[in-house]
Amino acid sequence: MKFDNTQKAYQLKTDRDLQKAYYLFLLFSNEKLVSIGSFVTRLILKMKLPVSYIFKITFFSQFCAGLNKKESLKAVDSLKSYKILSYLHYAVEAVKTEKGMEISKNNTLETLSFSKENKALPFSVFKATSLGPIKLFEKKSEGISFTDSERIEWERIQLRIDACCEAAKQIGVKMLIDAEESWIQPAIDEIAESLMEKYNKKTPVIYTTLQMYRKDRMIYMKNLYNKATKRGFKVGIKLVRGAYIEKENLKAYKLGKPSPICESKELTDQNFNNAIDYMLSKLNIGSLFMGSHNEQSILRVTEWMSQNKISKKHPHIWFSQLYGMADHISFNLASSGYQVVKYVPYGPVNEVIPYLIRRAEENTSIRGQTPRELSLIKKELKRRRTRVL
Repeated sequence: MKFDNTQKAYQLKTDRDLQKAYYLFLLFSNEKLVSIGSFVTRLILKMKLPVSYIFKITFFSQFCAGLNKKESLKAVDSLKSYKILSYLHYAVEAVKTEKGMEISKNNTLETLSFSKENKALPFSVFKATSLGPIKLFEKKSEGISFTDSERIEWERIQLRIDACCEAAKQIGVKMLIDAEESWIQPAIDEIAESLMEKYNKKTPVIYTTLQMYRKDRMIYMKNLYNKATKRGFKVGIKLVRGAYIEKENLKAYKLGKPSPICESKELTDQNFNNAIDYMLSKLNIGSLFMGSHNEQSILRVTEWMSQNKISKKHPHIWFSQLYGMADHISFNLASSGYQVVKYVPYGPVNEVIPYLIRRAEENTSIRGQTPRELSLIKKELKRRRTRVL
């Protein structure tokens, strides 16, 4: 299995698309520029200055499928023609008002409704903190008792989350619950476990997300499998490396505590690969949804599947990459017959800017990913020029 066939990787990209992507990833390779740009963008958002157009023609068009359902489904259909499935996400973050949380719930339910109509959308996803205030997730995670009014509010959060999961179960779509910062994750873990126990009796429907750059996640995973065995439910896990490195380290530093994050990329890779091995040994009770742009980790799975004569369409093994990134992995995997699902975000430009900022910051912290993107795009542009000549 190789990932360097750029003709396959960039079938959907015009020369102009590729040139724009090249300059964006070139920008991401400069950590200082990304840091300054992120700070300025957050400041502009606070000041409510108009930046929609600039973001729409640059970062948004690279990493988001569209402003709404109609636009995003065009991207889904295009990917489907190359045997790549999708899962849509209304990528609004940091919701703070009760009205905003209800809107987020309704958008999640709407996304599910058109997932039902389209076989190219086998998964859906939500962030727990889009359905409730972060302060309550933090309080719950720290074991601090709620006030009476907070208890009522927490019940509303659980009802919103359960409504989304119940809808997914009813229409036959698998639901991914995003991982978030370590100081609110315990509350999310608790919710995810209860939902898996409720809805995963026969097959994984609800998937939790584990960020393997955290030192404690391997132990947590093993405990989760033990609970599933004892209580009689199936485990669904989306496995990722992690997306909040700078935030996690800064928070730990301010609190004077050890960072929950692995000290090096090598240790994170080791943690991630150990998790892969563990999950592959337990496909009878669990499902692996592998969110990764790391070629070696993906090869670890495909080679294991080949050695053990596991079908490329095994219902409990899925590969996933982000829209606008790692097309060399997605398209080459799909053309070889593996189950590939692209994460496809959409939504109003101003409201998805926090997501876009995370994408930019994440690219600077995944050492080696941005250079790989740049080299492959450069290779494909050269191939196209040579073909024309």
